Amino acid sequence: MSVQKAPFLTLPKISSFLPGITMPASIQFFQGVDEPTVPDIRLTRSRDGRTGQALFVFEEPQALAPETMGDITGMYLVDEEGQLVSREVKARFVNGKASALEATYTWKTTSDFERFMRFAQRYADSHGLGFSGQDEQNGDEAQSGDQEA
Repeated sequence: MSVQKAPFLTLPKISSFLPGITMPASIQFFQGVDEPTVPDIRLTRSRDGRTGQALFVFEEPQALAPETMGDITGMYLVDEEGQLVSREVKARFVNGKASALEATYTWKTTSDFERFMRFAQRYADSHGLGFSGQDEQNGDEAQSGDQEA
């Protein structure tokens, strides 16, 4: 008796069915469950710009709620292009209680960085956020998306 494997099914992106409509970008700790807490994200890059990291800090995320079932095995950055995955997720504890999650996404090529930045822009757009650089953090406020520069 031989067992045949079912063929791998690849579904087209939902955006191909709905031209002009894109799915919102989301961050998940449990696949299929969007994390509603918006993180603080800090980027660092090597001098040549090829490699770098994004540090995500989630203060009191829903993923740490007592009613949440299951172990956190990674952070999933999901958008219309697919998903980026990081397994580097740590909990921060205060007085013996988990209070925050810190996750690091690392890229090793310029194309990986560009892919991450496309996700970050989609995430910012879908959550009404903006980017601020080092100069803005030193006193100037970042402009919101609905203001003209």
